[in-house]
Amino acid sequence: MNDNLHSLPRRLIELRMEHADLDSLIDKASIERPDDELVLRRLKKRRLALRDQICRLEAQLDPPEPA
Repeated sequence: MNDNLHSLPRRLIELRMEHADLDSLIDKASIERPDDELVLRRLKKRRLALRDQICRLEAQLDPPEPA
């Protein structure tokens, strides 16, 4: 049971959910506070870091086929 809580597929789902939440937050912030570029930049940087983590986990779960 404990292994399932920390499995790679579960972590991937959590990261994708966090990425989607950040997308919503960025959209909302860009409408409500368009002049606050620092906040938007930080949110976008975090979203990009999450995307990188997602790509690494996807590569671990589904490694490329050898040629």
